[in-house]
Amino acid sequence: MSLVSLKKLIEPSTGFLANTADFDAAKAVILGVPMDYTVSFRPGSRLGPQRVREVSYGVEEYSFYLDRSLFDRAYYDAGDLSLPIGNVPASLEIIHDAMRAVLAANKMPFALGGEHLISWPIIQAMSEKYPNLAVVHFDAHADLRDDYLGERFSHATVMRRVAELIGPKNLYQFGIRSGSREERKFAEEHTNVSFYQIHPALSQALPELRKRPVYVSLDIDVVDPGFAPGTGTPEPGGCTSGDIIRAVHVLGQCNVVGFDLVEVAPALDLAQITAVLAAKIMREALLSFMPA
Repeated sequence: MSLVSLKKLIEPSTGFLANTADFDAAKAVILGVPMDYTVSFRPGSRLGPQRVREVSYGVEEYSFYLDRSLFDRAYYDAGDLSLPIGNVPASLEIIHDAMRAVLAANKMPFALGGEHLISWPIIQAMSEKYPNLAVVHFDAHADLRDDYLGERFSHATVMRRVAELIGPKNLYQFGIRSGSREERKFAEEHTNVSFYQIHPALSQALPELRKRPVYVSLDIDVVDPGFAPGTGTPEPGGCTSGDIIRAVHVLGQCNVVGFDLVEVAPALDLAQITAVLAAKIMREALLSFMPA
């Protein structure tokens, strides 16, 4: 039996569901970023990318919501970046270089984390290509501290660094329900923030967002831990799984140029509930954001 014949008999078990092996033909690239070096509570999100890939095979390729199939989209799963464990500056540099390479190849990036700090070097690269970039941030936490435990680069400071980079009025935050008093004041005075809820604030922001290239960063803990328990810093009082899927569909009306989904921690994920939700969100993001 030839290798080609053998492969026809084997169910794929690596790479996200329905990904193509043809990089050149792909219009988007999935990149795993297994980093969780600055987490402040429960670690383990560096194992998130592979777990989301694994459970994606239990999710249909077809979306009932959108009447679209992953088989109608060409995207390439590049695997996980090789990062020096514990070395934050070097890891951030590698992530930035990898994202620049994806963009230089004219591919749309979809990143799987990993902790939320991975979004910082990704958004740096995105802003180099898209000077008028808007960032949409779904999270339970504001992530707007100027420093955390003396560190300026942390999952607790990532959106403060983003705000400094792109201008705080270009940052749109939804679902925020946790942070310091200083973070809340900064958000109220400087960013576009919706506390506690996503809808209808997201729809109200659409007229502005439609004018811009948009990068979307989604921390799975924006969802209530009753729906997504497998994350490092769960925060009760969040949205439902249906709410976050609807948010992805709403943003499909915009020119989304990149996406990340972060903070899935498999060791904390009873019955893989969170990973399955993340895989479904990724499917809906691929079908909503990338070109046919």
